[in-house]
Amino acid sequence: MKPLILCLITTLSLAADGVRTEHDVDFLGGGRKEKADLYLPAGPQPGRKHPAVVIIHGGGWAGGEKRAAREINIGTTLALNGYVGMSIDYLLANQDHPGPTWPQNLHDCKTAVRWLRRNAERLQVDPDHIGVIGGSAGGHLAAMVCLTGGALDPPGEGDCRVQCAVDLYGPVLWFEQRDLSMFRQPRADAPELYRQADPRTHIDKEDPPLLILHGTADKTVAVADSEALAAAMKAAGAAFQLEIIPGAPHSFHLQPKQRDLRPLVLGFFDRHLKGGP
Repeated sequence: MKPLILCLITTLSLAADGVRTEHDVDFLGGGRKEKADLYLPAGPQPGRKHPAVVIIHGGGWAGGEKRAAREINIGTTLALNGYVGMSIDYLLANQDHPGPTWPQNLHDCKTAVRWLRRNAERLQVDPDHIGVIGGSAGGHLAAMVCLTGGALDPPGEGDCRVQCAVDLYGPVLWFEQRDLSMFRQPRADAPELYRQADPRTHIDKEDPPLLILHGTADKTVAVADSEALAAAMKAAGAAFQLEIIPGAPHSFHLQPKQRDLRPLVLGFFDRHLKGGP
């Protein structure tokens, strides 16, 4: 009986702060081991719908997981403020996957958007108001979900588009400077593949709004990466906001010691997913 009790506690719990969670939800199917955690507002009211946000972890497209500290911070913050948060795992370029993981990693993120729409009634999600947020490699993938529109979608039916995105210090210039493990081949041998994964390739003025956050003390992804993305969006006439946080390092969550970013991020989501001012 004890294993069953432990399983139930792990799968569905009510946190002390009132946030409901569902752990290890199968959103990819097909026997995939990558799962999702849901962060849901406590005390659901009949007939009320919530906007939703997909949360994408970092780790250089090769590591990381959905239940890291930053992702818990973001998911809890969202649920406490009337959102459904969905923190996902996706295919990683590690020893378990010797082949290329691009664009499957992006497909997994887009499948999460589809899954939210397909399960909107049960979760009381507003399917017309879904956003995405990610940090580092997850910031890159969040930007890609936002900027690719209906392109680079996974096979199957269902809308993968989102209404806005938040990119926390995602790599951009790396796609013209480095060889990356998710491609399993050097940039010199596959320049078009690297270009396909560069968010700047897909920008147009009709893209949903993108909030870009980066710290000046980031020693992993240079501030210049976010500045390059912002410059490309400005040139295309696309909607964006770039916020540079003095002294903030890589991997900060919504409450770094340098600045409480919750008002900024929640305000952005409120405007574009709740219709706030």
